[in-house]
Amino acid sequence: MMLKREDLQAAADAGVLDPREIDGLLAFLLQRHQQAQSATPHFSGSHVLYYLGGMLAISAVTLFTTLAVEALGMGALLVLSVLYALAAVGAAVVLEKRGHGIPAGIFATLTIALVPLAVFALQHVLGFWADGPTAEHYRDYHTYIDWRWILMELSTLAVGVVLLWRFRYPFLTMPIAVTLWYMGMDIVPALLLQGGGGSVELFGGPAWQLRKVISLVYGLVMLLIAFFVDLRSRHDKDYAFWLYLFGLLTFWGALSMMGSGRLADKLVYLAVNFGLVFVGAVLGRRVFAEFGALGIIIVLGDLSRNLFKDSFAFVVVLTLLGFALIAAGVWWSKREAAISQRLRTLLPAQLRELLETRS
Repeated sequence: MMLKREDLQAAADAGVLDPREIDGLLAFLLQRHQQAQSATPHFSGSHVLYYLGGMLAISAVTLFTTLAVEALGMGALLVLSVLYALAAVGAAVVLEKRGHGIPAGIFATLTIALVPLAVFALQHVLGFWADGPTAEHYRDYHTYIDWRWILMELSTLAVGVVLLWRFRYPFLTMPIAVTLWYMGMDIVPALLLQGGGGSVELFGGPAWQLRKVISLVYGLVMLLIAFFVDLRSRHDKDYAFWLYLFGLLTFWGALSMMGSGRLADKLVYLAVNFGLVFVGAVLGRRVFAEFGALGIIIVLGDLSRNLFKDSFAFVVVLTLLGFALIAAGVWWSKREAAISQRLRTLLPAQLRELLETRS
């Protein structure tokens, strides 16, 4: 809502506000508006520069760490990563005190991204990974699935929770969500490894089937955690977005790799994806609808190539179904407010407040 001086003057003329308070109230509201603008992401030139610079810095110490950096020695890498992290968290504190919320959150996020690098160097200094052929270089962290990454991931989650509690900026949940996603893949060899040595075949046999089931359950747990966070922060900033995104990536990816190719499995998969679209509509989360729509397209494309490849009726039915959905959307738009209000009275208070906030 836009508030002008004329509005306050009108309130003073009506006896609601003391005329001497107009200037002080305007200054106070202007300061609050500026603070909210600095802490709330929106598409402006300064914010684009903030995030672009932050992502480049985070990528430099995570995705693009080269062999030349490791050539300095693991001891030097450990010292550099710790100093870099301390400088980043110090910058976050200073920027937060000066009211620059978004860059403060980006520097705090950079600190979290440096944790696995520091732990990786420390483990090598202590000689823990002498038998790790797929954990020789830090860049392997983003390439290979290995149980040895678990300690790095647990350390990252611990530091991430502490910094999120301290700074309270939603962007900090991004490295936390990515780490949870990585852990969902690395936990399988950690569970299957016997005797602390050897290797596990992850892409064939019983281990592959178990890996898909674990990933499916793990993704579902991430989504439940995201929903809980969404409920708790329903009147605050959006802390659940990244958890929803990577939870869906884990759950939907595992679901898409399951099944035997039978028609019954495809129909179950189709139903689940329709369910994701519905959940996205209810929660006001577009990411659910995007994953669900992609799954629906995959199934319909497979059916058109195989089961109904010579059927003109399949095209006609899909076209009519599309028209029917559009008509249903028009019908729903006219009655949405009344139906939603009636249905929300049946929901718990926290969930009802969340839906009202999202809508």
